[in-house]
Amino acid sequence: MKPKIVVIGSLNMDMVVQTPRVPVMGETILGQSVQFVPGGKGANQAIGLARLGAEVAMIGSVGQDLFGGELLGSLQTGGVNSTGVKKTESGETGTAFIVLAEGDNSIIVVPGANAQCMPADIDAQIELIERADIVLMQMEIPLATVTYAAKVAKLLQKTVILNPAPAQKLPPELLACVDYLTPNETELSILIEGESDLEGRMDALLKQGVRHVVATLGAQGVAYKAQAGSLLHISGHQVPVVDTTGAGDAFNAGLAFAIGSGQAVPDAIAFANKVAAVSVGKFGAQQGMPTLDEVVVFSESF
Repeated sequence: MKPKIVVIGSLNMDMVVQTPRVPVMGETILGQSVQFVPGGKGANQAIGLARLGAEVAMIGSVGQDLFGGELLGSLQTGGVNSTGVKKTESGETGTAFIVLAEGDNSIIVVPGANAQCMPADIDAQIELIERADIVLMQMEIPLATVTYAAKVAKLLQKTVILNPAPAQKLPPELLACVDYLTPNETELSILIEGESDLEGRMDALLKQGVRHVVATLGAQGVAYKAQAGSLLHISGHQVPVVDTTGAGDAFNAGLAFAIGSGQAVPDAIAFANKVAAVSVGKFGAQQGMPTLDEVVVFSESF
């Protein structure tokens, strides 16, 4: 049976520049190419889930401009239910400026219409949440909306997965509603200050009500700890890299899909690692999201 997942989050048009290196302040260099590709953490994760075979709906906001229409078209073509995406008159569609250089990326996000995704929009799309098993969110829409949506999801007894990116301090009322929190190392250090080690930071989040902390560690794989559980490390995969832009989104899509499919958490994390590993071998956040068949083929190579 297909996992039923609603993604609440951002939609951006990514302007991707490929260049040999990142310029220093005040410097002008020549880039190699520029492309406009659909993105936004929310939309990326929704497309990733649909590619894996989940039944996906998205709640978010775009502007009534050319980019907004293209992003909605991308969702629909990708198999995502986009009826929950509002077209706002009060802002342009969100954009992200991405520099790809030396196998890594730097990103500037301009929220645009994403800032107009309000708690009232959650109420307006409550039926989408009611039909879902899992609610997956990120932090490119207002904190108040994320917090309200998490509360609504828990009242409806849904599993809440929060990818706290870009990182910011999160209120206790939000953390208490989160079943799975998926920070990377940098985000974890922003969420919790005053703790010197990884496990201490994870424990601090668990004490605030988060049920599972899944910390992505880049080449070191993933650290996982649940309430009343011991720290586990799940290895990642060393693979050739084309574009890391959507790796975190691919991981979160893979994790949500696996949990929604009934896998045990360590197995779900191992699956998500494979999804992310396949994604970095392709260009573009959404274009790089793998199908389930591609993940299976990748798994067979190990």
